[in-house]
Amino acid sequence: MPNPDAATRPLTVAGLFAGIGGVELGLEAAGMQTKLLCEWWEPAQAVLEHRFPGIPLHDDIQTLTSLPDVDVVTAGFPCTDLSQAGRTAGIHGEASGMVKHLIKLLDDASPRWVVIENVRNMLALDRGTAMEYLVSEFERLGYTWAYRLVDSRFTGVPQRRQRVIFVASRTEDPCAVLFADDAGERPESEYREDAFGFYWTEGNTGLGWAQDALPTLKGGSGLGIPSSPAMWIPDAEPGRAIVTPRIEDAEALQGFPRDWTEAALKKAKPGVRWKLVGNAVTVGVSQWLGQRLLVPGKYDETGQIILPKGMRWPTAAWGNANQRWAAPVSLWPAQSEYQHLLDVVDVEDAAPLSLRATAGFHGRLLRSRLRYPEAFSEALKLHAERMAEPVPVS
Repeated sequence: MPNPDAATRPLTVAGLFAGIGGVELGLEAAGMQTKLLCEWWEPAQAVLEHRFPGIPLHDDIQTLTSLPDVDVVTAGFPCTDLSQAGRTAGIHGEASGMVKHLIKLLDDASPRWVVIENVRNMLALDRGTAMEYLVSEFERLGYTWAYRLVDSRFTGVPQRRQRVIFVASRTEDPCAVLFADDAGERPESEYREDAFGFYWTEGNTGLGWAQDALPTLKGGSGLGIPSSPAMWIPDAEPGRAIVTPRIEDAEALQGFPRDWTEAALKKAKPGVRWKLVGNAVTVGVSQWLGQRLLVPGKYDETGQIILPKGMRWPTAAWGNANQRWAAPVSLWPAQSEYQHLLDVVDVEDAAPLSLRATAGFHGRLLRSRLRYPEAFSEALKLHAERMAEPVPVS
């Protein structure tokens, strides 16, 4: 049963694979206290040192010998080997395999909660091997676990971002945290038609198309190059219809204050900020989670079905060493007030997509078998023509 003290005292947090602190920022907004951060990458360390002053920062989970006595251990372990934009080497790849160090640390620790976040593809890659490894290890350690795929738009940000949130405990019920809330998907009628997001680095097999939102902000392209998505604004003047948001817009789309990652410039070039933001956890997601960790709700088990081992992983499930169940909940725990895309992105400062990028994407799009609005293709053509015009000499 949930500890009655949880609602009256702040829970303490150790953040592993902390990145730029998206999980910890959200948990602190819910009323928790961060006691330890662990992050190896210097640009991310610079952000953590600036934004979480006075919090001990360890530089490598491989040399972290023990966990402090905290209530919550978080671990957004690297998705590089799990994501479709990454190497897809799997859970035992060099980067994503770092989660093994978390498991080792938990052998000698007893937090009330363990929280893990990662990409949707971990449910499907290698027929679900990554998730099977994860839940099997937690079952071996005596934990009850639950996970849920959520869409960051439920927090109100205009970014279509789907991530797996995994919660485990030896003493509490993770279902009462992850499954107590279910608002269902936001009606399409609530999305405006004045802006559309897409990824200009694609075009052969997908667009990352999103109405009144940007597609998932990524840590980088398939080549590891940080890149922003783009926007189509149908009613914009020529030359301003196809634009890319600024990094400050991306920070806001992840729920961070603008300029959150500015301190990274002490250690790296500006483009790295896109990777930092793309790898982060949406702050509103972790704030919702933190509120439920503090005060768990009630999970209605109606409709859940037994999940035999070896079956395809559903979008939500829970289990322990005795049994596993698929949970009938949506990707939308809540429906916070929506921030429309043009109300978040500063269009006046947005940069027009370059001629080279526009022409390359448009060419790939025309050769593909993808479906897209004809007006979008025409807008790309006109944008390329406008960008190709000589710059007037005064």
